[in-house]
Amino acid sequence: MTTRENGLIVVFTGHGKGKTTAALGIALRAMGHGQKTEIVQFMKGKERSGEQLLKNVPLIEVHAFGTGFFEPGDDPQPHVEAAEKGWKKAESIILSGSADILVLDEISHAINFGFLPSVVVLETIRRKRPGLHIVLTGRDMPPDLMEIADIATEMKEIRHIYQSGQPAVKGIDY
Repeated sequence: MTTRENGLIVVFTGHGKGKTTAALGIALRAMGHGQKTEIVQFMKGKERSGEQLLKNVPLIEVHAFGTGFFEPGDDPQPHVEAAEKGWKKAESIILSGSADILVLDEISHAINFGFLPSVVVLETIRRKRPGLHIVLTGRDMPPDLMEIADIATEMKEIRHIYQSGQPAVKGIDY
């Protein structure tokens, strides 16, 4: 079985802009081919990101399980609970065959903050059904997930308005 038939693991990582945007591009391209994409967001709430609009787009489902940004000193429990719920949804998609493509948006943050164990994510991905493509996004993707990637892209920041202290721009950054 070729990698294409088995399904690809795609990683978008790095400190530059465009990781989620690239994953959304895959979802839109897949829609054009009649393929279903499910997106599980780990650190984004239902009310903040523009990709929530995709809930009205055919063949794309967005499931937000985030409670927003996590800062040192914050109570981690709400984030842990949200990540666990998100992972249960992702796991059901991985094992059920309900989608052609699954995007695990900001999965690296959920792992790196200790909300989800990397080993659980890795073991479940290894059990995925043939043909399912999985896209993982987020800064500092854990090495064990980078190792299983068929395609890995690192976004490198050259310049961003954040550097001058300006806030995120609706429609561009979220």
